[in-house]
Amino acid sequence: MMIRSTEICSVGVWLLLISYIQYGSAFYLPGLAPVNYCRKAESTNACKSDIILYVNRLNTEESVIPYEYHYFDFCTGNEKNSPVENLGQVVFGERIRPGPYDIEFLRDVKCDVVCSKNYTGGEVQSDRRLMVLKKGISLNYQHHWIVDNMPVTWCYPLDNDKQYCSTGFPMGCFVHSDSDEACLVNPNYNRRGFYYIFNHMDLRITYHSGQPEGKVGFRGNGGRIISVKVTPRSINHLNSLKIDCDNTDPLAIKSNTLGRGERLSIVYTYSVLFNMDNSVKWSSRWDYILESMPHTNIQWFSILNSLIIVLFLSGMVAMIMLRTLHKDIARYNQMDNGEDAQEEFGWKLVHGDVFRPPRKGMLLSVFLGSGVQVTFMTLITLGFACLGFLSPANRGALMTCAMILFVSLGTPAGYVSARIYKSFGGVKWKSNVVLTSLVCPGVVFCLFFVMNLVLWHESSSGAVPFSTLIALLGLWFGVSVPLTFVGAYLGFRKRALEHPVRTNQILRQIPDQPIYTQ
Repeated sequence: MMIRSTEICSVGVWLLLISYIQYGSAFYLPGLAPVNYCRKAESTNACKSDIILYVNRLNTEESVIPYEYHYFDFCTGNEKNSPVENLGQVVFGERIRPGPYDIEFLRDVKCDVVCSKNYTGGEVQSDRRLMVLKKGISLNYQHHWIVDNMPVTWCYPLDNDKQYCSTGFPMGCFVHSDSDEACLVNPNYNRRGFYYIFNHMDLRITYHSGQPEGKVGFRGNGGRIISVKVTPRSINHLNSLKIDCDNTDPLAIKSNTLGRGERLSIVYTYSVLFNMDNSVKWSSRWDYILESMPHTNIQWFSILNSLIIVLFLSGMVAMIMLRTLHKDIARYNQMDNGEDAQEEFGWKLVHGDVFRPPRKGMLLSVFLGSGVQVTFMTLITLGFACLGFLSPANRGALMTCAMILFVSLGTPAGYVSARIYKSFGGVKWKSNVVLTSLVCPGVVFCLFFVMNLVLWHESSSGAVPFSTLIALLGLWFGVSVPLTFVGAYLGFRKRALEHPVRTNQILRQIPDQPIYTQ
């Protein structure tokens, strides 16, 4: 009977493995499932025809303050249909909104007008909007667009005959009056003291028709998006009788303000071109971005070699020290008087004072508990990232995972802090629990709140809403603090840690040292 049950279990395990291998190709991580697109006439529940272009916040390397898309008076879409952002996205300052561009799969757009923005000199609101636009161009603020959960890239050649694809592209270009350099986008944008706003976008959408992948086929009328590239341009549409996107005359704006009654009109346009490429699979569509980034050639063999050498040498040193100290510790524990100890020298003279409780044992135990909490959070987050659950396609997942793990790991923090504090002979266990759950998170939250006030004042998109602050406080006091109390309760019930050597009752005097040795 025992043999038969074992055989049944073995068969069950093999069937489970076979079913996992069979259906493994249908498994996708959350947020990473492919989206099928097709022509509007053939649109069904299995495929979509409308391609939604999302716009995100704008940031720059010259300033730490990001802004929302509509802050710079661009053409906006229906922001009521904005996707729901997770906790990590809100904390990171991402503000994803639907763009104003109308894109349908396999429908090329030659030159369509998005909207027109008019400015009149002398009007306060108009001058302010134009000033904000010029400030963003001068600080080189970057657009960040998203299509099919993938960043829209701007690719341009480098000096080493290679191509670099950036996940952001500038909103314009400013040529300083004392500079001889032209804009990176186009060397013809070179008039000193003028702003060039990129009011036209050439979108090139590359898709995979699904034919080589075997299971997915659209008969030439659909596919999966594998890349979206943009080429920003500046076009002066006012000098032509009709909107012409082939016009090479750029829209140059003077650096000084508009005169009273002077008018300026900026017409925003775009074009879309679809291109089929079956040589790149949907699962490898991020590769061209990663391969174009500089300094990405990691020497894995050198890193592994160095790691093995460090671990091997550390193990040898640890083994030698343990064998050497084992006899000394046993001899020290058998000493009944201090006469023999006076014959020792070097570090052995302080063996009876190493484990003496510190003066600030409360703070040390609190910081050790919080350190264990942060360490476990980091290790578990790295584990999820290595398994692929925190892919760049899952926006905000990294920060969300880190914060959820931090508040969930209050039990190890309370346990370690309580055990360390008890080994120091501490009796104020209530103060230890309260400080462990409030000191380190409280300092971080206060700094975060002060910086958030600055972002609020600057009308930045990085400012966290008040409701999110309430949610963070709820996670802190509703989850982290009770779990810390539970860990502290378990830690105080345990016996105090026993030290390998006894501590001398009389504190050993440390001789005065020359000032240069301190």
